Amino acid sequence: MTPEVRLERLGPTDIRAAIAARPLVYLPLGTCEWHGEHLPVGLDALTAEAICTTAARRGGGLVFPVLHYGTGGGHGDYPWTIMVRQDQIEPLLVRSIQRLSDFGVTTVVLFSGHFAGEQIAMIDAVARDWNNTGSPLRVMSFAVSQATDCGIAPDHAALFETTLLAAIHPDLVRLDRLPDAPAADPGGNPMGPHRHDPSHPLYGIFGPDPRQFDLAAARPLLDRIVTWLLDAIAGGTR
Repeated sequence: MTPEVRLERLGPTDIRAAIAARPLVYLPLGTCEWHGEHLPVGLDALTAEAICTTAARRGGGLVFPVLHYGTGGGHGDYPWTIMVRQDQIEPLLVRSIQRLSDFGVTTVVLFSGHFAGEQIAMIDAVARDWNNTGSPLRVMSFAVSQATDCGIAPDHAALFETTLLAAIHPDLVRLDRLPDAPAADPGGNPMGPHRHDPSHPLYGIFGPDPRQFDLAAARPLLDRIVTWLLDAIAGGTR
């Protein structure tokens, strides 16, 4: 049977055993954000949790309940998008780290599926400030966009995020909800401001056309990201 590593599903006996085996806890972060008509608004949280859960099952440790609030990015005014300030998220992270330290955890991995610059800067700052306190617990911070050698460049709701979600929840990828119209990107630029236009067939999608999606690439993409994360943790690279 696949071991359960999600903290909220475990009782104290199982938690103590897991922490004794490896005192590491993943703290995944996402957001509630528009990801096109074809993807769920909780994509960032879904992918962050799945990457952390897969990593914990391979390498040990537990996964804290995912945080669905995020900050930054260019989609704050889009439908079904709720962004909050950094100073509203940071205290939750710091308090969680403090309590995990009390419980004998020695490593906390902040991992964000939402990779706006402000979000990455926030978790990096939380990790840096905590590590400067002299606590024996070490905090590491990563975002899915930092994974190397993935074969698909990170994007927003385009080919990368569509493929990644398909490895986790293929039933939530609904390409049939996108129109058949050509992308019509001026200068062939899939990242231009025209994608903010609600009349564009790929409204709110920034990157290669997700309608080029190949299901066969989904699981290898997830595997490469998880391998990169485990290697980075082992190497203490952040």
